[in-house]
Amino acid sequence: MNNEHFVGLMSGTSMDAIDAVVVRTGSVNFEVLSVHSRAYPSQLRARLDRAIRNDATPDELGRLDRLVGEAFAQCALQALEKTGIPAEAVRAIGTHGQTIRHAPDGPEGFTLQIGDPNIIAERTGITTVGDFRRRDVAAGGQGAPLAPAFHQWFFRGASERRALLNLGGIANLTLIPAAQDETELDSTAVHGFDTGPANTLLDSWHHAHRTAPYDTDGLWARSGQVNTPLLQSMLSDPFFQRAAPKSTGREHFNLGWIHAHLQGQPAIAAADVQRTLLELTSVSIARAFEALPPANVFLCGGGCRNVFLVERLNALMPGRNVATTAVLGLVPEAVEGAAFAWLARQTIEGKPGNVASSTGAAGPRILGVIYPG
Repeated sequence: MNNEHFVGLMSGTSMDAIDAVVVRTGSVNFEVLSVHSRAYPSQLRARLDRAIRNDATPDELGRLDRLVGEAFAQCALQALEKTGIPAEAVRAIGTHGQTIRHAPDGPEGFTLQIGDPNIIAERTGITTVGDFRRRDVAAGGQGAPLAPAFHQWFFRGASERRALLNLGGIANLTLIPAAQDETELDSTAVHGFDTGPANTLLDSWHHAHRTAPYDTDGLWARSGQVNTPLLQSMLSDPFFQRAAPKSTGREHFNLGWIHAHLQGQPAIAAADVQRTLLELTSVSIARAFEALPPANVFLCGGGCRNVFLVERLNALMPGRNVATTAVLGLVPEAVEGAAFAWLARQTIEGKPGNVASSTGAAGPRILGVIYPG
């Protein structure tokens, strides 16, 4: 296949920004040409936060669907402007949308992302692929994580087992066995699942007490002390004991969840809560790795910038070399957006995009809906 351009659009659980990644890709090559971030306007972010907390009417959800679509479209156009690539040279945009609710378990399980792909296709003139998660859920899966298929395709190593750890709002990992066949998606060999919160609780608590959206380098957490009873209470959450496949989001791990665990505890300084939340992220990730075979660990996502969090992960996972995906040829901030560019290509070509062993789906599925440009 000749080289083609794709754009991946992603906004994660933290809702700090929309990321657009422009790639040039062929049958085996994959080159990132541009990474562009566009912050949500504060008013829109506040409205999205209320919707995530189930505080939105159908009218409001409809308006937000359109507004997020407009914001995603503008982010894509700005990313293309940075590269000088015209819209007509792009085969397709892959858009994740903004997750409003993720509740895939049970007979009425569902996942809901907004950001109307019709708007993106209309504003950019580019064929857009969206709604990636719901086909996997329809097939009995979690609809998440979806990145493992891309992780295997891009990050596979001929002679070493690798683990990819995404530190977004939620932490998820992918274990990739060595020497994978580059032409196939082996649905039995790649294992991926959500381990629990990464940045979402840290950001929520920090924003509630110090206004800024996140704790730069983990400095505030570093100033506090771990409260062991609080940590043990949080680690008792049943999600951490669940077997994979499993996934989660802000509908479970949120500011209300923190306050529920603070009830009945003696007064705890806010900085100590922040330190305990960072330890919760670190310990829950380290415990998830305990059952996995040895593998070098490669980090991506916004949590890579939290120096203290990375220090704790290194301390709690001795014997595992921890680095970022940059050493494998893809900068950490580009991985998730690049994954949705790649998933768009899979859909356009009629190829599956899920890994059933990671999501729990009945089998490989072609994901997403195509909206012509």
